[in-house]
Amino acid sequence: MENINYAKISSYEGKMGEVKKVVLLYSGGLDTSCILKWIQDKYKAEVITLTMDLGQQVDDLKKIKAKALKLGALKAYVVDAKDEFADKYLSKMIKANGTYQEDYYISTISRYIMAEKAIEIAKLEGADCIAHGCTGKGNDQVRIEATAISMNPKIKIIAPVREWAMGREKEIKYAKEHGIEVVQKEDFPYSSDDNMWGVTWESGEIEDNNEIPKIEKFLTVNQIKDTPDEPEILELGFKKGVPVSINGEKMKLSTLIQKLNKIGALHGIGVKYMIEDRLVGLKIRGVYEHPGAEIIMKAHKKIELFVSTRTQNEFKKTIDHKWAHMCYSALWMDPLMDDLNVFCDNVNQKVTGTTKLKLFKGNVDVVALDSPYALYDKNLVTFNTDNTFNQNWSPSFIEIYSQQMKMAQQIKNKVNEKTESKSVEVEKSLLEESQNIAEKVII
Repeated sequence: MENINYAKISSYEGKMGEVKKVVLLYSGGLDTSCILKWIQDKYKAEVITLTMDLGQQVDDLKKIKAKALKLGALKAYVVDAKDEFADKYLSKMIKANGTYQEDYYISTISRYIMAEKAIEIAKLEGADCIAHGCTGKGNDQVRIEATAISMNPKIKIIAPVREWAMGREKEIKYAKEHGIEVVQKEDFPYSSDDNMWGVTWESGEIEDNNEIPKIEKFLTVNQIKDTPDEPEILELGFKKGVPVSINGEKMKLSTLIQKLNKIGALHGIGVKYMIEDRLVGLKIRGVYEHPGAEIIMKAHKKIELFVSTRTQNEFKKTIDHKWAHMCYSALWMDPLMDDLNVFCDNVNQKVTGTTKLKLFKGNVDVVALDSPYALYDKNLVTFNTDNTFNQNWSPSFIEIYSQQMKMAQQIKNKVNEKTESKSVEVEKSLLEESQNIAEKVII
């Protein structure tokens, strides 16, 4: 059952006979349940499972813990990390408007806190190795492993899905042989990854770029046809770049995000069909659900623009783009990430105020804003005659503002005139020469 084509060449990869105790990132699904038994059988190592509550919508955490212990786990940790995930990770995402390739709100930022907690539990339990259920084709293996070995260079890592030669059918057979509950059905071939920041759907016809995903089979947000026929106006309050209230009711960030997920889901908000470029060079397709994230990010971008100068807004786009690519590309522990976060924190010191959003048929529109730091004065911008903007300033500004552009055009025209003049002279000279030759021939 081992993959004979896979050889361990990296120094941090755990080897059979050397690894004694393993902390397994455990979801309770088919892959990690098979991994739990497989590590015990093949590595003869003790396994401690770690399951994290990150605000996912469907997991029964008590059932997952019981399942892990039934399958032979030495201990089964269930860690409520919702607040830490929101405050330590997602708050930074919001301030950086973190979006990869236009549409993806990078919900897999969760991999960094998963790696962090796995290292903490390994230290607590004296484990020499951690394990995960990521494949060798994806980004998550890089995110988890790069973060883990950056935090503890001595830790060993096992990635069984890279090692074994089991496809889905062999995996199901292995599960049945070892008393592992199998919930996968032939008419539901999809895999999902779920936390409070979003749900990722893959597999099935989603993998075929020529097929339209059958979202009615798996989508948790309302389809557009099932959404309300009247828009909802929602007020979202911000303090220093982080959302703190919904319709005037203050709440912690993790609670706010989860509440917005329910509100957004009702209106069919945040569904993305995306082709993305993975780190390993593959293009993949996924269907993403980000109802709460979509509402927050739309609101944050607008209020940040509202309180920042034009030059700040222009440069912030560059920072945001770099931040998103580093977050997506497994570089959370890189020192540059700290530098970018410092910049984003500074810009967001004045991102305080309220936004009013219209939610309707899958769309989110920011329809009103207010902030004590707004670089906006309606007395200056009004079209009424009693405005305070002195329009006598404008012509002088235009003359100075357009000076280089005007000079460039004048120089261009002057050069063109000289070129055209030379061309005319050359043509005239050639014509005279041809006439002289013709006359000599006649003579």
